[in-house]
This record gives sequence, C-alpha cells and structure tokens, in this order.
Amino acid sequence: MFFKKTKPAGPIDYIIVGLGNPGKKYEGTRHNAGFAAIEALAESGGVRVNRVKFKSLCGEMTVDGKKLLLLMPQTFMNNSGEAVREALSFYKLPPENCVVICDDVTLDVGTVRIRRKGSDGGQRGMRSIITLCGSEQFPRIKIGVGQKPHPEYDLAAWVLSRFTKEEAPAIIKAAKDAADAALLIADGQIDKAMNDFSR
Repeated sequence: MFFKKTKPAGPIDYIIVGLGNPGKKYEGTRHNAGFAAIEALAESGGVRVNRVKFKSLCGEMTVDGKKLLLLMPQTFMNNSGEAVREALSFYKLPPENCVVICDDVTLDVGTVRIRRKGSDGGQRGMRSIITLCGSEQFPRIKIGVGQKPHPEYDLAAWVLSRFTKEEAPAIIKAAKDAADAALLIADGQIDKAMNDFSR
C-alpha cells in the first residue's frame, strides 16, 4: 500500500483507535494489543503518534487521499469512550467512520476477527465507547490474546500479563494485519478486510 507522508491540513475522514492502558507498566501486555496495532500502522506510514489531544496520543496520516487520525486513548481501558466521544464530536464524524482495535480473550493468540458493528462482547473499553457514544455501529478489529489458563484464573491479571516469547511472533503479525485491515476499512473495503484478515 502506498503512503503519502504528508500532514493532513483539513478535517479528518476516519479515526482509527487502538485500545490499551498508558504507561510503561502496561507495555507489551495482552490488554495493549490495540496500542500495538496503532504503533504498527504508524510505523508503516512513517508517522508518529505523540501529539496530545482528546485525552489521547494522536497522529495523522494520509492514505490514498483519505485523512486518518490515529488515536491511542490515555484514559485507561475502562474509560476509552471519553477519548473516542471527544474525537468524534470534534470532527463531526459518525460511529461508522471510527475503527476500534482491541484485544479479545476468547480468541487464540494472533487471531484477527473483524466485525461491522455489535455489542461489546465483554471488552470494557469497547463497552465504554458504545455507552458514551450511544451507538454499536463501530466497525471493530479484535486481536486474539488467548484465553485464561484455567477458569479460576483472575481475568484482570490475565489481560495485564505479557505475551510469552513463543507467542510474540503471532501477536506481532496480528498487530500488522490489524493495521492493514484498518486501512482497508477506512477505504470502504470492509468486505475485503474481512476476507483477507479474519480467521
């Protein structure tokens, strides 16, 4: 995919949000798979996500004429909707123009699943977005981070744990695939994104 490394001068056409928790303490954890995808997208486009706005770290890129805002909310996962609501309101965009990338504990590590819309599926960041924005119409990309080792394992401890060395290659690939899928969705090609990357 060809990237024009020019800074958008006008309004944003699409927002791509990766969910996670801010700070070094949470780097590389399962819950930060969304952040990893945004970082992969920014790297592929040669842009930085370091401007503070909308309670988030932001970056802008233009791809095939579309102006995209990359968003990494700094509100902590459970309040992600605060950042997304502010950004959507500022740019006067509908939920359909905002792709949300998040972790999913029901999917195997490295699995990518794309949905046009739907419920939060138990993901609290997604729940916050749906609740505060009053809509389920967000396209979303779920990155599998693996199920708990056993039913009694604390879910919070699991999502805040880090990937093993054996899991690392799969999650790196999934983050890149999610980034590519997000670009297709922003280009109006969600069917292609689902066919190419959902597995």
